[in-house]
Order: sequence, then structure tokens, then C-alpha cells
Amino acid sequence: MTQAAKLIYTASTHTSGGRHDGISRSSDGRLDVKLSPPGGAGIGTNPEQLFAAGWSACFEGAMEKAARKREIVLPRKSAIDAEIDLLLEDNTYSLRARLNVSLPGLDPEVARAIVDEAHLTCPYSKAVRGNIDVTVALI
Repeated sequence: MTQAAKLIYTASTHTSGGRHDGISRSSDGRLDVKLSPPGGAGIGTNPEQLFAAGWSACFEGAMEKAARKREIVLPRKSAIDAEIDLLLEDNTYSLRARLNVSLPGLDPEVARAIVDEAHLTCPYSKAVRGNIDVTVALI
């Protein structure tokens, strides 16, 4: 981070018990979730679902910014279906992601330009770039 970088926000959580029988709470009390393994019978969510929700929300914000630069308003029914895969290969875990973006009513070339710019500027996209396999599709 450069000296010119301005801190906008810090999210702070406390997690205990991990993904198998854990609890995660934010310092401001707005997030309070039970954790359970992916695909299991537990009653909580899992880190992959939380990551998918956070990334898709952030990505939509990046799309809004890209659309504003073009003096375009995103369609009211725009949506992102985020899929995060937890993989196990050679006893090592990794992630893979798909963001399926719907921008109904927008010209496909304009929609593609907005999605591509969002993928370049979204902090989540930037954080995983080069680290996990990511597919961003316009549906």
C-alpha cells in the first residue's frame, strides 16, 4: 500500500470453531453467523458462501461505477450468480470461481465492457487474480 492510499473501512470479525462447528461475529454486531462444512447437514453457512456473497456484492458495485463512467444506468434486474468451488487435489485445498452476470436489456458489447472493467477494478477480483481459476460470464 502506498502512502497516498486512504483507508476507507476495516471489517473486523472474531471466529471460533472454524468451518465445522464455528461462529463468526463482526465487531459491530451486524454479522453473527453459525458455520458448518460445505454440503453438510449443519445449520450454518460456510466460508465459500460468505465469499460468494461478498464478491458478488462488491462486483456489482464495480459494475455500477463502470456504468456511471459511460453515463449508463445498470438495469434494475441486473444480478450476479457467484459460484465458489472448494477443490481437493493431491491432499491440497484450493478454490475456483464463476461469476455469471446478467445485465438484461443492455447491448451485449456495452455489457461486456462494463463486466470486464468491473473485473479489473473490483477489490475481490484483484485479490484473487492469478491465484485461483476465475470465469466471468455474461448470461
